Amino acid sequence: MSEIVLGIGASHSTLMNTHWAEVDHLPAAHSFRDGLGAAREALAAARPDAVVVIGSNHFRGMFLDLMPAFTVGVGEVHGAGEAGTPGGPLPADTDLARVVVDGLVGDGFDPAFSLRLTVDHGITHSLQHLLPALDVPVVPIVVNMFAPPLPSLRRCHALGGAIGAAIRGDGQDGKRVAVIASGGLSHRLPWPKWFAALSDDDRFLVEAWLNGRDSWTTYEVRRRQIIRAARPDINEEFDRWFLQLLESGDLTPLLDHTDADLEKAAGNGAQELRSWIAMTAALTTPGGQPPTGRTLAYGAVPDWLTGMGVSLLTPHTEAPHTNSKDQETAR
Repeated sequence: MSEIVLGIGASHSTLMNTHWAEVDHLPAAHSFRDGLGAAREALAAARPDAVVVIGSNHFRGMFLDLMPAFTVGVGEVHGAGEAGTPGGPLPADTDLARVVVDGLVGDGFDPAFSLRLTVDHGITHSLQHLLPALDVPVVPIVVNMFAPPLPSLRRCHALGGAIGAAIRGDGQDGKRVAVIASGGLSHRLPWPKWFAALSDDDRFLVEAWLNGRDSWTTYEVRRRQIIRAARPDINEEFDRWFLQLLESGDLTPLLDHTDADLEKAAGNGAQELRSWIAMTAALTTPGGQPPTGRTLAYGAVPDWLTGMGVSLLTPHTEAPHTNSKDQETAR
């Protein structure tokens, strides 16, 4: 029986890799980087045998020619390597990935799976900064967060519960497993909905998202220019509210938000909170006890367009159930 030992939620931004000098004077940027460092130390201390990483796709590994709601990498995992993030083969835990897929199917989900999955910074940014040696095998779970229709927040919460149950039900290896959620917090990307491309930039992006499977790098220069030209839209009040929900362990006030509600409050980039929701649910015990959350860092970084946060979640340990006969024997 495997055990979930730790959860981490962390924002991501490739601009942290490519444009650090522009934010070196900002306390919020340093706070976020220090928060990642504290989370990295906690992860190392937890000694995981495997790490499940739940994150988004930014149209460098998955495209509009086929866009599943949930995809699990069960074979080769490759980093796209954009903007200084890890590229090439990543260590993968195929056995645990298969357990997760089988568990999801048994719990009423229909996940896609891939024997050769390419993941972008929606997965690899967290690995780069939390597992820099890339020496622990991973199970990547990619959630569609940018190509509507999106799975609802409640569906992602249920997904996390099913992931947790599958891991705990793994009777073969008895692994120590950590779960990382990558993405968010509030931010707005200059990305259109694929069915409402109104400007030249919109149409360019949709073309890149549809046709980039074998040539995404050819679109990269203009794509980055579009993102760099965007104006920041960060809602610090919303971010702090969400982080407080994590600390309480009760995400109920968020789960009934529609996509439109979430985008209005915190931008289209806040759709990535699905990964945090799923991670939190995965750490909730079978008896319904949520994890204990602690905010390690938060700050708005306009140059990165994003409210940057890091949270550490610790699962509760439930005492094993003993029946009356066992209690009599113990006496």
